Amino acid sequence: MNSTTSALECRPNCGACCTAPSITSPIPGMPKGKPAGVRCVQLADDNRCLIFGQPSRPAFCGGLQPAADMCGDTREYAIRWLGELERATAPV
Repeated sequence: MNSTTSALECRPNCGACCTAPSITSPIPGMPKGKPAGVRCVQLADDNRCLIFGQPSRPAFCGGLQPAADMCGDTREYAIRWLGELERATAPV
């Protein structure tokens, strides 16, 4: 595995993947999902997922795994990277 695709542990107090991308499936407290750039209601004050490991957690969330190319060295980098991915993959 190369360094750009190797799995990482989530960075403490980040939550970029719970803020930057849109999620189109229902989330407890957000029955229509969430738009890009909006903080998920299931993201705790310490930026940890309150429904991690629960069946109500959207499959999208479980499929988005931390990686060096996505997360970079800072939360700001991850927000920017995920935001660019969101724009590049948005329907026209």
